[in-house]
Amino acid sequence: MLLTSRRDILLAASLVALLGASSAFSFESKDPAPPVVNTLPPLDAPKPTVHPNVTFHAAPKALAIGAVTSDWPCFLGATHDMRSPETKLLKEWLKEGPPLLWEMKRGTGYTSPSIAGERLVYMHREGDEEIVECLKAETGERLWRFAYPTTYEDRYGYNNGPRASPLIIDGKVYTYGAQGKLHCLELTTGRVYWSREIDREFKVPQDFFGTATTPLLEGNLLIINVGAPDGPCVAAFDKDSGKMAWSSDANGWGPSYASPIPGTVQGVRRVFVFAGGASKPPTGGLVCIDPANGNVDFTFPWRSKSFESVNASCPVVIGNQVFISATYQTGGVLLNILPGIKPEVAWKSDEFGIHFMTAIHKDGYLYGFDGRHDQNSQLTCFEVKTGKEMWREQPKWTETIPYTDRVTKEKKTREVTVGDYRGSLLEADGHFFCLGEAGHLQCWQLTPQGMKEIARSWLFAASETWTPLVLSKGLLYVVQNHKDDLTGAPPRLMCFDLRGK
Repeated sequence: MLLTSRRDILLAASLVALLGASSAFSFESKDPAPPVVNTLPPLDAPKPTVHPNVTFHAAPKALAIGAVTSDWPCFLGATHDMRSPETKLLKEWLKEGPPLLWEMKRGTGYTSPSIAGERLVYMHREGDEEIVECLKAETGERLWRFAYPTTYEDRYGYNNGPRASPLIIDGKVYTYGAQGKLHCLELTTGRVYWSREIDREFKVPQDFFGTATTPLLEGNLLIINVGAPDGPCVAAFDKDSGKMAWSSDANGWGPSYASPIPGTVQGVRRVFVFAGGASKPPTGGLVCIDPANGNVDFTFPWRSKSFESVNASCPVVIGNQVFISATYQTGGVLLNILPGIKPEVAWKSDEFGIHFMTAIHKDGYLYGFDGRHDQNSQLTCFEVKTGKEMWREQPKWTETIPYTDRVTKEKKTREVTVGDYRGSLLEADGHFFCLGEAGHLQCWQLTPQGMKEIARSWLFAASETWTPLVLSKGLLYVVQNHKDDLTGAPPRLMCFDLRGK
């Protein structure tokens, strides 16, 4: 770990103050294409029907008496930090995993589902269409389906599906596709209120891996890291009309793969955008914005010097501090937000570079997977106050897998060493649930003293298991992005019963 000296901290703070002072303005730009808002006459919500791609296994157990439950209406959950208030959850289960309630064969994409009440909204791609589906969260029954055309192709050969998760609020659903197509839908029916093509309207070129930032609703405004080369970097749109309310230039930084995060610092509401996409020379970093008017309080450069790199881990707001992190020889930094909304570097570490998961803060400590590649990623714990690394682990174990001998054609088994690699974490009920990159689900106790495994299962042997877990009303939703190499099971959305006693 590399901590800055007091002199370095003061120099960095001075530089940031100058950057912030030069950036404290909103970017005046005209809305290029205000959308037409459709008037939707009253219509009864459709009745649930059997989904042709859903296999139903069992109904969930009843919730335990006194169990606390919550919705999961957006990416990272209602509190935007992968922490859930739910209680009385199952923490130990059989080797095959918690009870599987239903599974849906799905198309391509990396999105996580969002849940409000009994409705689950999920987005994926089949053929040349991006699809938004609304299901009953407990059964997987279909309530409605909405689709529109797309021609997006990933330039690096990853899948061509959507990346940003749906946002559910006030009876509406907002979706943002891989080509920057933004839709506002009616939650009960899937009918379109309005739509925009953000990338086309603002002349945003295709980034490395498509449009991936999930919009944030703050008040009546939908805030998006647009990342247009000539501005805006960030823009806000009225949630009901879709018209642009304000825009911010923020050094002309491009769109990242992180999502805007709200927070209250020094007694005022702010939105933190970790921007920075494909640009030469590489630029990007943290933008602090007043959501009421788009004024930029400060910008803090923080991005790899490599062209083909990404800012993908969302900011973590901790009181009057903000933590950001990136890989590609970048690392993490904790900023103090001073009165007047000015940043000051508290500490840096080039040993805490998170690729795309969002670090979780609990009781004065940050937990996350440091590392760019799957084989070198390690679970780490850092003290927020000092930046001290408390411990570092690389969980590994052996699995027995079947195979067929190429010569004799005999069916055999062999032992392989596997791990979580670039996993993701969800904190709930005093424990951490981890989804490993190769499809393992675990329950851990994580403290500043170390980690203790409570349960572990291999749900599927599929790579690119990068979509974070979703928890709502005691049910855990897991997304499998690739075919299971052992069973041949296709990509799936799966619902597990995590209701305990």
